[in-house]
Amino acid sequence: MSASADTLPTVDDAVALGLTRDEYASVCDKLGRAPNQVELAMFSLLWSEHCAYKHSKKLLRTLPTEGPRLVMGPGENAGAVDVGNGLAVAFKVESHNHPSAVEPFQGAATGVGGILRDIFAIGARPIAVLDSLRFGEPSSERSRYLLDRAVAGIGHYGNSVGVPTIGGEVYFEAPYETNCLVNAMALGIGETAKLVRSAAAGVGNVVILFGASTGRDGIGGASVLASAELGADDDKRPSVQVGDPFEENKLIECSLELLERGLLVSLQDLGAAGLTSSASEMASKGEVGIDIDVSRVPLREADMEPFEIMVSESQERMLCVAEPGCVDEVLALCEKWEVHGTAIGAVTDTRHMRIFRGDELVGDMPVAALVDDCPLYDLAPERPAQRLYPAPTRTLDRDAGPREILLALLASPNIASRRPLFEQYDCMVGSRTTRRPEQADAAVLTVGDRAIGVSIDGSGRRVAADPYTGAIEAVLECAANLACVGAEPLGLTNCLNFGNPEKPHIAWQLSEAVRGLGDACRALGVPVVGGNVSLYNEGTEGPIYPTPVVGMVGELPDASRAAQSGFAREGDAIVLVGDFHPRLGASELAKARGDELPDGLPEIDLAAVRATHEAVRAAVRAGAVRSAHDIAEGGIAVALAECCLLGEIGADADPDCNEALFGEQPGAAFLVSGAPDDIAPLGRVIGTVGGRKLKIGACSWSLDELREAHGALAPLFP
Repeated sequence: MSASADTLPTVDDAVALGLTRDEYASVCDKLGRAPNQVELAMFSLLWSEHCAYKHSKKLLRTLPTEGPRLVMGPGENAGAVDVGNGLAVAFKVESHNHPSAVEPFQGAATGVGGILRDIFAIGARPIAVLDSLRFGEPSSERSRYLLDRAVAGIGHYGNSVGVPTIGGEVYFEAPYETNCLVNAMALGIGETAKLVRSAAAGVGNVVILFGASTGRDGIGGASVLASAELGADDDKRPSVQVGDPFEENKLIECSLELLERGLLVSLQDLGAAGLTSSASEMASKGEVGIDIDVSRVPLREADMEPFEIMVSESQERMLCVAEPGCVDEVLALCEKWEVHGTAIGAVTDTRHMRIFRGDELVGDMPVAALVDDCPLYDLAPERPAQRLYPAPTRTLDRDAGPREILLALLASPNIASRRPLFEQYDCMVGSRTTRRPEQADAAVLTVGDRAIGVSIDGSGRRVAADPYTGAIEAVLECAANLACVGAEPLGLTNCLNFGNPEKPHIAWQLSEAVRGLGDACRALGVPVVGGNVSLYNEGTEGPIYPTPVVGMVGELPDASRAAQSGFAREGDAIVLVGDFHPRLGASELAKARGDELPDGLPEIDLAAVRATHEAVRAAVRAGAVRSAHDIAEGGIAVALAECCLLGEIGADADPDCNEALFGEQPGAAFLVSGAPDDIAPLGRVIGTVGGRKLKIGACSWSLDELREAHGALAPLFP
């Protein structure tokens, strides 16, 4: 910011911080004067796209948010659903895209740290992390570097903090070359009655900051880095935060002990916009005011200005409100856990955010102006008249036969084994994990005497072909993964990754995708409990594929009956379950052939798909199914090959060996195996488990050659 402490910043300063000229005028109108340096910094952050969702909030209000098991919904740090016996599972997914494109290790690591804080901020103990990643093609040196460092950052933070990374997904597509996506999802478990909300309350109560000291890392991240397109010459590395998982571990234990002892009125993590967002949002939700004295904030750098302290995004910090009589005990617990608790302010009845430096008032803003009156914009969606994305580079001859196609698809970046990546994560710490990556379509964790299944999914290429239907497919794919382990969906969280919403074609993608998410959730009876929106994911080469990532949590009564993905027993029947109408458009085979994206995807019978999911789920719960795998990328042929490889056993299937084997209809159909009499009623018997080869009609492949193809990514990521 160019203005000195004694000079009022100008409208040009406001524009440099991400506000428009009209928004700056609105700030002046709400204050009745021009904002000073502290105030402008705070408005620029809270009115940024990253914090205010000013281009998406109206759309998000159309999503279904009520459900019989809902405990905590949108508007809190994380959503939560009831899993019985007085317990609730909290979960949320968020993005750290722009920071990861600038500095992938710290960008991804602090993304994990931030989503974990959202979980324990409501009083739930974090028990798992999943990640959803998108990069350019692995032939790109830059993409391999971003992937390598992002995976290392996720592993470093999760492994160090002691929370298992139990699942996720990685896709490679050219439109993510400049702007990678790093979405992190976390889950936690807590007593339903003891979950806490973030609203500040009680005039005269004390505001306490605890955790790491405050520095200049992350300043401007929400407004400058996360609410604008990435330019070719931008130097935004200073806006990337630096994380410390060992500090976070202490923060988790301290926060949960403070809540267990009943010492806190409210609790909030410091994420994007730091003290500015945490304090202002607590005040807004509680309909109170808050005074903060920045001279009391523990600093790493002694010469920080008040505005820097208020907008710093230094990691591993929490803000809480406690009654005056509890302050000494709160600070004593902070000292025990070595997290530097400091009383920095108080709750007031002014409905203003007032920032002091000792006795000097350096900022005074109505809470409503900061948080509630941020301008919300109507989108101007317009279906594009021409193709937005170039055809992918051809990697497979168009005259290749089915035998060659299957091996090529198994070796393709979006289907090949992710083992070299997920083996960098500790998936077992905490001793709750009963189905690990590649063992089942969804991860399974024990919770008391029951279990939960969790999955995360999305397909940017299919959403690019048809935003409405592609978004529906993302929800169905997630629900199908849960059905494979016998889990009934209880709630959904989403991360909407899109380009610049001020452009009509991006506004159309976003609007149609949200409409699809809403219709799919209503059809399945699954509420949206919260999520995240990441816009302006564009670089010099254009926008990313529109990528709504969906995370879903479900409940199952018996973890031991969760079906594995791989075939389990010689002689078992293989049954195709579902009304399956696959198409090659937007499929992995179409990508390998270099085909343009189709203009739309086939309509989906949501009622029929839900009935299919319910039938598979019931059969898994009844113990009738020994393996269950949904048919996704690569169609039936790839699904059969994966079942063989994961079970280390062959199969003989009867479909004709032609390119129809590779058509796709995500979330609509399953391959299940088991005793013939037990599973034949589920659908059409198409084969038998057994031998050391996969046979499909007249074609056959040895397990060894399937395994060699499926391991194609390993040399790239040793």
